[in-house]
Formats: sequence, structure tokens, C-alpha cells
Amino acid sequence: MDTLLLSRIQFGANISFHILFPTITIALGWVLLFFKLQLQRTGDPKWMALYLFWVKVFALSFALGVVSGITMSFQFGTNWPGFMNSVGNIAGPLLAYEVLTAFFLEAVFLGIMLFGASRVAPWVHTGATFLVAFGTTMSAFWIIVLNSWMHTPAGYAIEDGVVIAADWWAIIFNPSMPYRLAHMLLASGLTVAFLIAGLSAYRRLLGDRDPSAATGLRFGLLLGALLIPVQIVAGDMHGLNTLEHQPQKIAAMEANWETRPNVPLVLFAMPNEATRSNDYEIAIPNVASLILKHSPDGVIPGLNDFVAEDGTPMHPPVAPVFWSFRVMVGTGMLMLLVTWAGAVMIWRRGAEALPRPYLMVVSGMAFSGWVATLAGWYTTEIGRQPWLVQGVLTTKAAVGDVAAGMVLGTLVGYVIVYAGLLLAYIGVLTYLARKAAGVGPALRLQPAE
Repeated sequence: MDTLLLSRIQFGANISFHILFPTITIALGWVLLFFKLQLQRTGDPKWMALYLFWVKVFALSFALGVVSGITMSFQFGTNWPGFMNSVGNIAGPLLAYEVLTAFFLEAVFLGIMLFGASRVAPWVHTGATFLVAFGTTMSAFWIIVLNSWMHTPAGYAIEDGVVIAADWWAIIFNPSMPYRLAHMLLASGLTVAFLIAGLSAYRRLLGDRDPSAATGLRFGLLLGALLIPVQIVAGDMHGLNTLEHQPQKIAAMEANWETRPNVPLVLFAMPNEATRSNDYEIAIPNVASLILKHSPDGVIPGLNDFVAEDGTPMHPPVAPVFWSFRVMVGTGMLMLLVTWAGAVMIWRRGAEALPRPYLMVVSGMAFSGWVATLAGWYTTEIGRQPWLVQGVLTTKAAVGDVAAGMVLGTLVGYVIVYAGLLLAYIGVLTYLARKAAGVGPALRLQPAE
């Protein structure tokens, strides 16, 4: 494997680990604010119990997100110097805006949020929680602005081979930004909904009959039941926007090789780039055209339209985009089924009476939001290839002149460290749930006397 491929894998590994934690903190901050407001409204201690449990999860997720984000940012200089040399006049300020409007805000008020519940006035603590939640959303906003601009660049000019800003309003509100932002915020909400429902279901399975466990389970399932239909609509709008601005990505997602009407929805296939066709295809006639063009006769672009004069494909690798998209959609459909079934059972019986097999399913889906988020992220990012900035800068032109062995060595190191951290993170969340349920020995932070 050459430096280009290894650098792509390394950055992909870093961002795959990093995105897990902002996906939690973006929505969890607002959930904590809701718990705090419910406590002030009702005076019921179960809301404070939920706040104190989940603020620990927020703190741990925030810490890992910050650390992995710093590591990832270094790679702009070590692995991708061509990116900043070419588009740094736009990427640099957008990243700085995130630090100024989001990270500083979170850093200032996070301490009050974590440790001030019994030390400051309730309105101060609630205000700190709001500001931290607002900060996480602003952080997501600026990162999505930059990422969206890389997919649908606007408001720029090129002077002496360097991209400069011509219209910051057009840069920030580029054509795909609203759709990507909505899709990401909803993905975060669903990730948190299933994490809360999953850990609460696990507590119930352990025999925890504290009111906070049942309330957390009810809250997570109903939040998921509410958000997943909205996400489906937002995803459809995002897909139509992608069809307009990145048709080659849609062609890869659908494994559609020829531009034609009446395109079927491919349920299963093995895309074959050598023969430029699909092996073992199972498809439903006309459905892809119906979804993307809202007409069975709609014309969908094919991958064969995106080939350079020398025969080099100018579209993304088909199989990874095709399969990651189906993992995302399949996980979303499972989320819909589980949450709506749960909502019906809660309406009929209450969260306290949910059957044990169902609790096992919900507990097993605690991290399903991560699966859907990563699959969606791979779809959109691999789907941009061979471009780093669509139509402006190719990935190949941005990679640094680093020995492949050096990149491979650091890649192995990153994967080992991140795998250990991920296992430790899941272990801590499991420990917190077991501790809340009163199961297992307490974690000793100091030597026994």
C-alpha cells in the first residue's frame, strides 16, 4: 500500500474514533438541560439522578472527543499539507471560529456543569448546562460548515493556485450545509436516545427498580420514536441535494452504471468495477427512480458518465459506498421498528412492564447510533473521492511526501491506542450502569485501608 492509501486509512481511523464522542455530546448536552428543567419543574429527585448519571457520561465523552480531535488536527500538517496549502485560507478561519465560539464556551462552563450542582445557585447551574449544550452545537455547526464546503464549495476564488475567500456568507451557507447539519444533529439525537434507552434497559435487566431507570428507558425510546421519522425525511432531502451537486456519489450509492430511467432499487449486489456491472443483483424495479426523482420514469445518472478522457474513473469506489449506505439505512429501519414497538408497549403497559426479551434487544442496540453514524460518514466521505474538495483539489494532490512505512507505523499505533480507549470507554459505561443498579463491587479509586 502506498502513502496515499495509508494516509487515507490513518485519517479515516482517527476520524472514525473521534466522531463517536461528539455524536454523543452534541445531543446529550441538551438532554441534560431537559433533565435539569424537569427537576426544577417537578421537584422529583429521579430527574436529578438521571442528570448525575448522564453528566458523567458527558464528561468522559467530552474528554475523549477533545483529545482525539487534537490528534486528528495534527494530520493536516503531517499527512495532508496540500490541503492547508491550497484551501487553508478558508479551512483555517472556520476551524478558528469553532475554537472561539464553541470550545472556549464549553471549557469555561463545563466545570460549573460537572461540579457546581450543590455549590452554585440552581439557575447558575442550569445556565451553565445550557451554555455547554449551546457550545457543543456551535462546534458541530462550524465543523459541518467546513465539511459541507469541501463537498459543495462556494464563495471562493483561485489566485495563483491558492483558494481564497470571496464571499463568506456563501462559504458558510454553501448548498449542502443545511442538509448536512440537520442530518448530523438528528443522528446525534438518535445516538443519545439509543444510548440512554440501552443503558437504562441494561439496568432494568440487572434488577434496578429505581424510578430513574424506568424514566430513562421511557425517555430514550420515545425520543428515538420521535426523531427517526424526522431523520428519514431529512435523509431524503439530503439525498436529493446530493443528487443535484454530487451525482456520482448517488450513482455509487445505488450501484447504477448507466444513465437511464426506471432505475431499480438494488437490495443486494456485488459491484464489479472491472466489468462495470453488478454481480448477483437483487433489485426492485423502478424504486430508485421513484425515491430520487419521485417518478418511476426518473432518469438517474450512471457511473459510466464519470470517467476521465484517459479512462480513469472520476467516481468513488463503488462497493464501500454501496454497502455503507445500506448499513446506515438498515440500522435506521431497525431503529424505527424497535422504538415504535416500544412506544406502543409503553402506551399500553408503561415502561416498568416492558418484557425482558424486548429489554435485551434495546440493551443490545445501545451503540447502534454509532453504527449508523459511521456508516453514513463513510458513505459521504468515501463518496467524495477522488476529490478532497469537490472539483477543486484531489486527494492525491494534497497528500504529504511521507514514507509509507512511517505512515503504517503510526497507523498501527493509533489503532492499538484507540481500540484500548474504546474498550475502556464501554467498560466504564457498563460499570456506571451496574453501579447504579447496585450490582458488582464498587470501583476502588484509593487503596483499601
